[in-house]
Amino acid sequence: MAKAKKNSGDSNNASKGGCCWKKCCCCCPFLKWMFILVGLVVVSGSVYLYHHTDYVFDPETLQRIAKESIEANKATPDDVDRLVDIVVDKLREEYGEHIVEHPEWMFNNAGGAMGAMLVLHCSFSEYIIIFGTPLGTEGHTGRFLADDYFTILHGEQWAFSAGNLTREVYKPGDQHHLSFGEAKQYKMDDTCWALEYAVGNIPSMLPFGFADVFFSTLDFITLYKTVRVSAVNMFSELILRGKI
Repeated sequence: MAKAKKNSGDSNNASKGGCCWKKCCCCCPFLKWMFILVGLVVVSGSVYLYHHTDYVFDPETLQRIAKESIEANKATPDDVDRLVDIVVDKLREEYGEHIVEHPEWMFNNAGGAMGAMLVLHCSFSEYIIIFGTPLGTEGHTGRFLADDYFTILHGEQWAFSAGNLTREVYKPGDQHHLSFGEAKQYKMDDTCWALEYAVGNIPSMLPFGFADVFFSTLDFITLYKTVRVSAVNMFSELILRGKI
């Protein structure tokens, strides 16, 4: 009888433990989004192998849009807000529903650099953001299972690869291509804003964007926003539009 009671107690404890775990998940949205992120990474590994040509965007069109926007803003070149609005409008004209309807600004810390980003598209195989800072920043680009195209809208970006003793300079309208698996040091000197397009295994890029939160900034609010926006848009593209 004593053993039966003990087993019953163990069962109750296990039940309570399960309830606590469920309660923890329900009360902490961050945990739920982290589990979703892990799922995204696992799914993307196989999805990328079989659907790597499912691309909506291309760097040539995006560079053209950037140049047209810069030209349209020529009368007020320092009005970055207007420039960003022009870029977003042109992207929406070109790509329609694939551009986020109500994008939101958020901080981004990655590779030691800090800036703000506006997420305009995010799927398993592509993302488009506007990234930059009015203060200047520098850091490591990251080394990704994706190609990254960084088209300057305002200001300058400098970069160099290990072994190159002179810097690369990218000005408004120029497109900096960081190839699959490549890494560089980069600097956005003073005010700089760019239209960034990445194509490849996008979920595999996310840990690079999160590492500074855990080892430096501890800005979990920004982490939550980034995970939420990434997950919502990835699944929206997949479920509503059939886009990987």
